[in-house]
Amino acid sequence: MTINQVEVPAFPNVKAIVRANGTGEVVISGNSRPIDAPDETTLRREAMNIVIDLAGVLSRPIRVYTEGPEGDGELVVHPDGNIEEIAAETKGRRRRAETPVTTTAPPVIHVDDTVSEDTIKRPLPPIEPAAAPAQEATSASVPPISSVPRSTPAPIAQEPQAPAQAPQAVSPDTAPTAAAPSTPAAAPTPEPLTRRSLKDTSFLVSDPVVQPATRGFRGAMSRMGLRMSPSESEMAERADIHAVSQHWPGPRTIAVVNRKGGANKTPTVAALAAVFARYGGGGVLAWDNNENQGTLGWRTEQGPHTSSVLDLLRDKEQLLSPTAHNALLAHYVHHQTEDKYDVLRSDENDEGDHEISADEVDAVHTVAAKYYRMIVMDSGNTARAANWRAMIGHTNQLVIPTTTMEDRAEAAKLTLQTLAARDEHSAQLAENAVVIISQWKAEDGDEARRIADGFAPLVRRVVTVPYDQALKAGRIRHTALKPATQRAWLAAAAAVAQGL
Repeated sequence: MTINQVEVPAFPNVKAIVRANGTGEVVISGNSRPIDAPDETTLRREAMNIVIDLAGVLSRPIRVYTEGPEGDGELVVHPDGNIEEIAAETKGRRRRAETPVTTTAPPVIHVDDTVSEDTIKRPLPPIEPAAAPAQEATSASVPPISSVPRSTPAPIAQEPQAPAQAPQAVSPDTAPTAAAPSTPAAAPTPEPLTRRSLKDTSFLVSDPVVQPATRGFRGAMSRMGLRMSPSESEMAERADIHAVSQHWPGPRTIAVVNRKGGANKTPTVAALAAVFARYGGGGVLAWDNNENQGTLGWRTEQGPHTSSVLDLLRDKEQLLSPTAHNALLAHYVHHQTEDKYDVLRSDENDEGDHEISADEVDAVHTVAAKYYRMIVMDSGNTARAANWRAMIGHTNQLVIPTTTMEDRAEAAKLTLQTLAARDEHSAQLAENAVVIISQWKAEDGDEARRIADGFAPLVRRVVTVPYDQALKAGRIRHTALKPATQRAWLAAAAAVAQGL
């Protein structure tokens, strides 16, 4: 029974190879699985067992290209072990034939038995590469030139006439002569190795080995022992992970700003800090830079104390001393045990009325830059505040968060407009900014795309984050987010990292 090949999908590309020496392999999407067996029959059976297992995983028949001593062909293998041959327009199996080796005899000079030595030395006409069959038959009975007796001169015999051909121009330098034996061309002398050539030579493989797929169907195949290359989406995710895992020479500061409250600033700070710390190995500080009281402390894990930025300011000289060490920071920051970053809270004392000044922002930033490789700063809603302006002065990358609510998006645009008109540094931050749009409701996908299209010409990157109830209220934990939300925040962090 045969089956039409259009009925069977071409993916995955499977090839079963059987060799007469008792070796073989099954190649699935470029990944080889070798087979050893004592005979060809066992080799074929083992190869088909591998393909049957693959068909069982896919729950459908698959196409197999076969190569063997008996010829090549195409089969369809079903999950139940049934095997059919694919019908083709021409014969699917073809016998492999040895390629005949053709040799061309050297041209023979036709002479008479009484040819003299002087006659032999005369230049001969050029030999045409394609001689007539009659000439080849005549040349077989002619004795070699070396056996011709040396006698008195005699006229040379008439050469057989070749078919009429167009005259060809022959260079005197290349015309063959019987008396001048050909001199073999001298082999080129290899240039000696120099220090420069040794320096430019490397035995390292330039192309890195790609880790096999770990997700989806391809990942399942890899875990079964059939190594498959990752999909485009998995390769894109790996690129984003590589981007956020970088360590830069010197501390980097990210400012998350929007002049409107409720624009998702605090969740954005927590989500970005978690991604950078999880993939980059810690060393990340989330700093609530509100004028007096912010909400970052309410949405994150509290440590075994109630310290805030005011406590760190009080002891800044001790923390900046040469004898200070990292463990001292545990008195002032709140470590996030799951997400691996630290939180520096704003003052939460309802009785206090202290507002952070620009000088105090500079002092705290000096301490933070000594102990952390990355600082993600939350902010208040007043772009004219001294601490807000001082934060912008320390910023390397600007992040503008917003939701799908129109007034939040409009406030984000006005924030960019304010910075673009302030000074050169602020204008560069605005032009290089990353806008992160979080869906306020699950059905806001179209609105998120509309807002993203509006911001795209104004900034470097725009990233949208799907709705997730875990971000609406309560403590923010990366592992509590949906997989699609985690992937979106990874893409957002990678976009931020590209500006650092």
